[in-house]
Amino acid sequence: MAENAEGDLNSNLLHAPYHTGDPQLDTAIGQWLRWDKNPKTKEQIENLLRNGMNKELRDRLCCRMTFGTAGLRSAMGAGFCYINDLTVIQSTQGMYKYLERCFSNFKQRGFVVGYDTRGQVTSSCSSQRLAKLTAAVLLAKDVPVYLFSRYVPTPFVPYAVQELKAVAGVMITASHNRKEDNGYKVYWENGAQITSPHDKEILKCIEECVEPWNGSWNDNLVDTSPLKRDPLQDICRRYMEDLKKICFYRELNSKTTLKFVHTSFHGVGHDYVQLAFQIFGFKPPIPVPEQKDPDPDFSTVKCPNPEEGESVLELSLRLAEKENARIVLATDPDADRLAVAELQENGDWKVFTGNELAALFGWWMFDCWKKNKSRNADVKNIYMLATTVSSKILKAIALKEGFHFEETLPGFKWIGSRIKDLLENGKEVLFAFEESIGFLCGTSVLDKDGVSAAVVVAEMASYLETMNITLKQQLIKVYEKYGYHISKTSYFLCYDPTTIKSIFERLRNFDSPKEYPKFCGTFAILHIRDVTTGYDSSQPNKKSVLPVSKNSQMITFSFQNGCVATLRTSGTEPKIKYYAEMCASPDQSIILKQRSMNV
Repeated sequence: MAENAEGDLNSNLLHAPYHTGDPQLDTAIGQWLRWDKNPKTKEQIENLLRNGMNKELRDRLCCRMTFGTAGLRSAMGAGFCYINDLTVIQSTQGMYKYLERCFSNFKQRGFVVGYDTRGQVTSSCSSQRLAKLTAAVLLAKDVPVYLFSRYVPTPFVPYAVQELKAVAGVMITASHNRKEDNGYKVYWENGAQITSPHDKEILKCIEECVEPWNGSWNDNLVDTSPLKRDPLQDICRRYMEDLKKICFYRELNSKTTLKFVHTSFHGVGHDYVQLAFQIFGFKPPIPVPEQKDPDPDFSTVKCPNPEEGESVLELSLRLAEKENARIVLATDPDADRLAVAELQENGDWKVFTGNELAALFGWWMFDCWKKNKSRNADVKNIYMLATTVSSKILKAIALKEGFHFEETLPGFKWIGSRIKDLLENGKEVLFAFEESIGFLCGTSVLDKDGVSAAVVVAEMASYLETMNITLKQQLIKVYEKYGYHISKTSYFLCYDPTTIKSIFERLRNFDSPKEYPKFCGTFAILHIRDVTTGYDSSQPNKKSVLPVSKNSQMITFSFQNGCVATLRTSGTEPKIKYYAEMCASPDQSIILKQRSMNV
């Protein structure tokens, strides 16, 4: 009897008006419990309500996710600021409303949806389920949806958007984030990630469409609707065919004695990297058995980010030693980024930084272009790009070789959009990168691509092997020709947005209001660029050439000794990142050369 009474009490509590003392919270609780049809996430909110956890309820329900450098990204779980069934439905409804406004032919051209292998049992939330709900919202509105029938690398979605001439696409992924996270990455019709003003306008539309529409929860539509199409085989075939455009030594590849180990970090990469190697004429790379198949718990690594280096590459390095393989290739869980390690003569492993790999890629792609260019090709028509916090090595190569170099704001969305503009104006882009091991060889995809980068590195290493040159030795040759570029990048974890803001405001008001620091220790600061406010002391009008980015913090310090250092917030993780680089011309590289030999 007591048990029934308690059940009745709980039932009454959860269905009565809510009186937490916060009208905004009371409204949000009511909305969540009416709209959420996922039993597990609904139960999470009910338990918090039952236990009087008002602060946590407020944190979960009284704010909404915003677009960062890679779309929406957050922890999986219950709440309007988390990734879950309801927030993905709301986001897709907002997308539909905005796309309907932008494209009169939306229902003819359709929409692409892909997903990785993430999942969380406690919230019954997986990338595949979220992809199906994304598709269901659009199918219910009679929009054709290209929904991949299995997990794919993130680059397949922007590639498919362009190839299928869809108006937009979404990839459900949190890339290399911790296992608790997931995300909603949006691509525009040009195949690049969305930039302003689309992100802000979509958020407005999401806020206007928060109540689920009839049919939005009907994920059975992906099995029954004639408007659902599976682009997997077609897109995979086209992608692999396009890879041939950046393959220059297929016959040599087929004969190489080099062995490669590949780890897909428990994600999507294994099958697709194997196929890419086949296209390039290689024998299959040796997979790391424990990390070959998808595992949303990422059970063999402390974090699923190959950028962390040797500590997370342990299994692949040990396998490579056992198999007598000199090169290790690591794609992150959604296969859009690539880490590379090479065994040195002394038995140590050299794990290349993103900036070091970019120096090799930049040399390689330009060298291949020179050797294969047509008679009337003009080097002045060639471009390479990098984000502003990345190494300036491509700039040094461009100055010496005569092609163009451009830099963008951090985030591959800016690179992708700029590449599209250049292509439409008849230019040729050979390579682009961001220092966080994100690389793009060629322009078949307008986002970073770990699959193509992996096989290009393999071809580069095989070519160098014929001359008894290692990747590290070639890196030194690049620096000797174009000047040494020595970088240091890392980060601090900070989970409190208020603390982060106060740190940057302190820098903007250092010794007095609106005064930036003039020294860092004993080193004099020559110029300050603050992209958040649009200030740049090096410009005659004191205005930043790069676009203002008010939603993120980023300040760059140029020192009198030539060092450039940037402090910025991550758009995908709770991190304050820092980037520093010393650059020297080829004839002034002695000191930097000595330092680089110890890197």
